[in-house]
Amino acid sequence: GERGIELCLFTGPRGTWDTGGSVRTDSRGAGLRARGHDAVAGCVEDAVRATELGVKCLLVADEGVLWTLHRARTAGLLPADTTLKVSALIGPVNPASYAVYEHLGADSLNVPSDLTLPHLTEIRRVSAAPMDMYIEAPDDLGGYVRMYEVAELIRRGAPLYLKFGLSRAPGIYPYGHQLREVTLASARERVRRGRLALDLLQRHGVDGEMAPLGSRLPGALRRFDTPA
Repeated sequence: GERGIELCLFTGPRGTWDTGGSVRTDSRGAGLRARGHDAVAGCVEDAVRATELGVKCLLVADEGVLWTLHRARTAGLLPADTTLKVSALIGPVNPASYAVYEHLGADSLNVPSDLTLPHLTEIRRVSAAPMDMYIEAPDDLGGYVRMYEVAELIRRGAPLYLKFGLSRAPGIYPYGHQLREVTLASARERVRRGRLALDLLQRHGVDGEMAPLGSRLPGALRRFDTPA
């Protein structure tokens, strides 16, 4: 917090680490969503504990969990300044679904890295909710590298959080101490990738409009009415 760095906790449990087998089929079944009431309750418990410890951002991979956490925030069970971010693992790919996530309570939304520039324009026509995009995506999200499009991605998608995964790098989730060294090395390289993007933006003359370091609240967004 003192350095203006946001910590975002991924709520769980999720489909990849649950006992359900459909996520491992070719169709991927229910994907990363929370299976059953108990899984939703586990996500809420994660959210309550995290916010009590000072975490301000929660990453969500289930529409029902998103709506439940938004209602909890509205009711005062979670701090009013908690932000809810939709994971890239369920990222919307069209304007209609993007708008629905905003109405369910999302404050920012990860979109897949393979969306085209016109796709971003379409989304921006219907929603002002901030967008997150991997400029370099991890291999399990496609491994795309879009560094040289970064200026136009910002122009089309802003407000846009640039994210830097690493292609051709080992996975680090779920994290444990056994992965400490590779995680630290990956973190350093991600920071270097961010520096490269800033340098590229400066060369293109589009480096003057970044939000202040540490700014995170998106402003007024459209929501579905919550039950009394």
